[in-house]
Amino acid sequence: MLNRLLTILIATLLCFTSSAQELNCKVNINHDKITGVDNEVFNTMQRAIIEFMNGHKWTNDDFTTNEKIDVTIFINITGNKINGDADAYTGTLSIQASRPVFSSGYTTALVNYVDRDFVFKFTQYGALSFDDNRVSGVDAMQSNLTAVLGYYAYIILGLDYDSFAPEGGTNFFKKAQNVVSNAPEQGKTISGWKAVEGTRNRYWLADQLLNTRFADVRSFWYTMHREGLDSMYTKPVESRTRILVGLKKLYQVNRENPSSMLLQFFFAAKSEEIIHLLASTTKAERSPYITILNSMDVPNAQKYNNLK
Repeated sequence: MLNRLLTILIATLLCFTSSAQELNCKVNINHDKITGVDNEVFNTMQRAIIEFMNGHKWTNDDFTTNEKIDVTIFINITGNKINGDADAYTGTLSIQASRPVFSSGYTTALVNYVDRDFVFKFTQYGALSFDDNRVSGVDAMQSNLTAVLGYYAYIILGLDYDSFAPEGGTNFFKKAQNVVSNAPEQGKTISGWKAVEGTRNRYWLADQLLNTRFADVRSFWYTMHREGLDSMYTKPVESRTRILVGLKKLYQVNRENPSSMLLQFFFAAKSEEIIHLLASTTKAERSPYITILNSMDVPNAQKYNNLK
């Protein structure tokens, strides 16, 4: 009898583990600027997005609870009735993601980004559906919601896998690029998916993550996380040195591709961490790194200069 109970328990645990999803996503929605819409619509929207991000199986791998990637999404809705549709909204989507650092209680940022090209449609009693290979549904703006969410889910997973193995996230970046290729279209209303719309949007992020011109960025991403941060507890000096020396790779990439989307995306997530590492060095040691960081990450130049 005891053996049978153990067998049932093990089988139950295995079933639970195999169905465990990859993301631990929290969602907040600000709709203060919207009037004439029942608050329950936004409550339903929040629950639907959480279920979509956490309930969808994004990979073929099994994630235990402590392996899940923490994600926070903040949607700031600034307008509605787009093209006369009361269920269509415009706003911004802020997304953050992090993973734990080995042998510490510290988590490191993977993504810290604000997408300002965000329009979507949400109907209170409609289901959110998503297909990697085509936009779902017949309404382009409704499909755009899950397309944007699915795109960032793959970007996050790609960065997480890249942080554990060299180019480990390639397949996920390809999936994100596939979402770009099949993104919904609706005149000038839906933007953020095309190369011609600017130099910093979803198209360029996916493109540069897979472009060999930026291979050293992904190489440094692995070095920073697996050979640097994850070893910081046991080998703090060597680990910090690996990260700081690796910045020279980014400097060369920046010289060949100035003001690239990928490097701006990188520093949006990592600038504070780099500043913290520099602060633990002597002024003489950090000086050359401050110089190259100022040229790569202009928005945070003053923060680097404060370390002088």
